[in-house]
Amino acid sequence: MNPLSLQHNHLHLESADLVAIASTYSTPCYVYSHAALTQAFQDFDKALRGRNHLICYAMKANPNLAILNLFARLGAGFDIVSGGELQRVLAAGGDPGKVVFSGVGKTVEEIRLALDNGILCFNVESEAELLRLNEIAGTMNRIAPISLRVNPDVDANTHPYISTGLKGNKFGVAHEDALRLYRLAASLPHLKIKGIDCHIGSQLTETHPFADALDRVLTLVDALEADGIVLEHLDLGGGLGIRYQDETPPLIADYIDTLLAKLQGRTHTILLEPGRALVGNAGLLLTRVEYLKHGAEKNFAIVDAAMNDLMRPALYDAYHDIVPVVPRDDPKDIYEIVGPVCESGDFLGHARLLGLQQDDLLAILSAGAYGMSMSSNYNSRARAAEVMVNGRESFLIRERESTTDLFSLEHTLP
Repeated sequence: MNPLSLQHNHLHLESADLVAIASTYSTPCYVYSHAALTQAFQDFDKALRGRNHLICYAMKANPNLAILNLFARLGAGFDIVSGGELQRVLAAGGDPGKVVFSGVGKTVEEIRLALDNGILCFNVESEAELLRLNEIAGTMNRIAPISLRVNPDVDANTHPYISTGLKGNKFGVAHEDALRLYRLAASLPHLKIKGIDCHIGSQLTETHPFADALDRVLTLVDALEADGIVLEHLDLGGGLGIRYQDETPPLIADYIDTLLAKLQGRTHTILLEPGRALVGNAGLLLTRVEYLKHGAEKNFAIVDAAMNDLMRPALYDAYHDIVPVVPRDDPKDIYEIVGPVCESGDFLGHARLLGLQQDDLLAILSAGAYGMSMSSNYNSRARAAEVMVNGRESFLIRERESTTDLFSLEHTLP
């Protein structure tokens, strides 16, 4: 669903006026749609109806407690990659028994925390991790539930920084090593094999990479079961893309139909780990124009948001649509939309045709995923507030940081 609409010449998210949101909470400010988050989750859930399944939100996309709590209420599990993310799930009222723990560098402390809280499964990414898990579980008199994250060597056709399924990537175990490692896991006394995991990357806009990866996984599943290793679940990862500019990702239902067509006759529980597809287009970043600067070669709209607030353009050269909250009939110019951070890479949009005046309010769209979660305090900038709208109502779900917050944990020398 598209939660944005123009009402009374003001852009609204659901029925909430973004001019009023900016006035109440100031800028820069992240704003999320309760309805869009709910609808996206329900689209996944409905597409898997009739099949034992668990939708594990990949919370690295946006770990705000209110968003986690909303998904937990809808029945979600969670895909985590750190002990800190597990603690957020617990604080948000999530069920640790619906948590899968991915990531290549799980520490002893993180493993202990996960075992203490009874998570659903560790997605193991190396032989060394397998051995560490068995050892720690033994010292705790526990059995660690595990799956192996198998790297199928499938090209996801996405940005190289968010591709995870090729031989050159750090993630998972090689497909050719998986059978040996499953046999090793079956021999270790403090591990219980639960399933298999595969995740090939993020922002995928075609179904065939998912299908190709699943083919390789199912070949391995058949080999395992012939070897007497029976799996309870198939974790098919996430990575479904969204539309930022002119991408045409498949509908959630079509993506899942592609997977289910290959799973005919199999009774495994299906786990999925969507992140961006749940939250990306449910959020936007509000920012205000501080100055207009007209140059000989370029015009700049200098706004109060910056690369520390939204890193994706600087990091990936990613595109986000930028629209005025109150459209004007003024003559339009081509602007670079830039922030105040002391870096030439501090941009939010290149060459945007806009009619602008100083103090205008802009909405940077499709910012619900990897916006606030990747933000920083570079240049000693306080991080933005976060707001959830539900119909006409708005709720502050993260307070804006103060400057004193930034150095509250620091100390001068005696």
